[in-house]
Amino acid sequence: MIDINETDEQLMLAYQNGNGSAFDLLYQRHKAPLYRYFLRQSVDQASAEELYQEVWLSLIRASSRYQVTAKFTTYLYHLAHNKLIDHYRKNKKFKNSYQQTDDDNNNNGDNEVNRLPASESDEPPYQLQENILLDRLKSILEDLPAAQREAFLLKEEGGLSVAEIAEVCQVNTETAKSRIRYAVARIKQGLVAAEDEG
Repeated sequence: MIDINETDEQLMLAYQNGNGSAFDLLYQRHKAPLYRYFLRQSVDQASAEELYQEVWLSLIRASSRYQVTAKFTTYLYHLAHNKLIDHYRKNKKFKNSYQQTDDDNNNNGDNEVNRLPASESDEPPYQLQENILLDRLKSILEDLPAAQREAFLLKEEGGLSVAEIAEVCQVNTETAKSRIRYAVARIKQGLVAAEDEG
């Protein structure tokens, strides 16, 4: 029996010892952020799905060799980072996308929740504004240099610390910190510009 309060590392070790429920819980915890990580790397949906599946398969294959040397999320996103780099190398379209630079789960909820009165944020004008803002954010993310985009997504989607991002991307912590700082600055600048246009 798996305790849902177990850490990711404990779950991975339980899976290593043959407990399939442990893997199911790990998958549930990380499936949405990992998928969004790939999707928001300017990778088309089909490639994002393929990379996503490859990471989980790699995790399964490597489970017998797994050792707790870092947080599980660092391990998971290190696998994801490597798959992404391989993808960029194989696809000439993305050949220059990843250069060293310093410069939803769609869940509508239970029926009872759906029957609750709509909040103001559910009204069409608000949703339209929110959709415009999300589209602008996606566009800004796509325009970021790949290394900055990845660092930002590892922090925001993966919940990784700067040190963990540095480990995943195989750079020093100052470089990881700079990438995040530049990404955040460009995102803010893009969103302010969008507001000025609107």
